Amino acid sequence: MDSSGWIDLQVNGFLGLDFSAPDLTVDQVRRITETLCERGTSAYCPTLITCDPAIYERNLPLLAAAMREPDLQPHLPGIHLEGPFLSGLSRGAHPAEWLATPSPKRFDEWQRLAEGKIRIITIAPELDGAVVLIRHAVAQGVVVSLGHHLAGADMIARAVDAGATLCTHLGNGIAGTLPRHPNPIWTQLAEDRLNACFIADGFHLPPDFLRVAWRTKGSERFIVTSDSAAIAGLPPGPYDYMGSPVEIEPCGRISLRQRGADGSVALAGSSSTLADCMRHLESLGDWTAADLIKVGRTNPARLLGFNA
Repeated sequence: MDSSGWIDLQVNGFLGLDFSAPDLTVDQVRRITETLCERGTSAYCPTLITCDPAIYERNLPLLAAAMREPDLQPHLPGIHLEGPFLSGLSRGAHPAEWLATPSPKRFDEWQRLAEGKIRIITIAPELDGAVVLIRHAVAQGVVVSLGHHLAGADMIARAVDAGATLCTHLGNGIAGTLPRHPNPIWTQLAEDRLNACFIADGFHLPPDFLRVAWRTKGSERFIVTSDSAAIAGLPPGPYDYMGSPVEIEPCGRISLRQRGADGSVALAGSSSTLADCMRHLESLGDWTAADLIKVGRTNPARLLGFNA
């Protein structure tokens, strides 16, 4: 794996090219990879979201083939499967019709199609069968990440006991209204056995949250991710993305064009590269240069089993 630059554990697409699209090609994977390398991301996990199983059947073998290409192999350490085993109440932009019950049999079929290249899977731990699947995936060397869920403290503890070691974009991908305490964010921040990814693009999480997360997770368990949307990297303007009218604003924020009843603007994904996120984190003044290397390179590489 090329660890000379930043390492991103979650990239959904770039330049209008989507890893979950029914017409994805290896050349498109190459274009995304070359562009991200030019912008500072030397390695990343192409991420498939919850979608029609036919997309998994088509795109997992395609991504595995891309990872065999000599020019792409150093930059693609593994596939991140974000779904379909997620909570309907915290699904975010994931389409409800394709959410599914955790199934080791189904996961094994997808891993076979991916030639063993699935390295991360995001699971909602409160779903029936989730703990069984966590143990099953971890036994195969797959990193299990908790995300898009509303699990209580006991269920989070059971998932971690079963081998889960990561949180997917903690603080995002969760219901907008939560009890003060307990709630899944506090529990995952407090769980020392969990690493956690944070979208530090300046829009998804306020500085105070990032600072608190840094103080709880420390330099060893804090990881920055872009979670870039497929339309990331495109010019500002209106777009149709995942069936919704959205706007890439001049500041880089992707928002739904339809405002809430109170005039609020809802985010519709990230348009940032990991380098953009690292620059924002640096601007907050709480992270040293050595800290930035750990959270943007060393920690994600270690989680994937590489040195950086």
